[in-house]
Amino acid sequence: MKLNQLQSTEYAVYFAPYIQSVSDEYKLIEELEISVHRLIKFVQNIPLDKFDYRYAEDKWTIKDILQHLIDAERIFAYRALRFSRNDTTPLASFDENNYVVFANANKRTIQDLLTELAVVRQATLSLFKTFSDEELVRIGIASNHPMSVRALGFVIIGHQNHHQRIFEERYL
Repeated sequence: MKLNQLQSTEYAVYFAPYIQSVSDEYKLIEELEISVHRLIKFVQNIPLDKFDYRYAEDKWTIKDILQHLIDAERIFAYRALRFSRNDTTPLASFDENNYVVFANANKRTIQDLLTELAVVRQATLSLFKTFSDEELVRIGIASNHPMSVRALGFVIIGHQNHHQRIFEERYL
């Protein structure tokens, strides 16, 4: 399943920038595999003194953002599981700022965060590899908007791409 098969009706409009940041070069599963390695390699090349840096007051550190990516991916994968199983229960949004406050990412090492990110992505990949074509197009409701299983996969990738661009533009 490639990005060009995704319809704009399969996700909320606020996810469009994430979706648009994903390359159409690879299939969903391939890009889920490749993109996490690309991010880990990128982060491993960031100078150590930047991991606790905030470019403005009340902005997140690189460690905070990595934890945010981990948390968000878990939530998106959970939504994909529910929707793939034809669960029609509307799912609530989550307060990402509150999650960051209570995650204590800045007390962790970069290696620990990157290891967790890789493990979470492996779990996401394992899950998405089980989905049939029929399951990938199933739609559920999250944060009061329709969302397909496959759109959630592309949002995971695009969300990661978004934050990597922020690292490049504001942290380095």
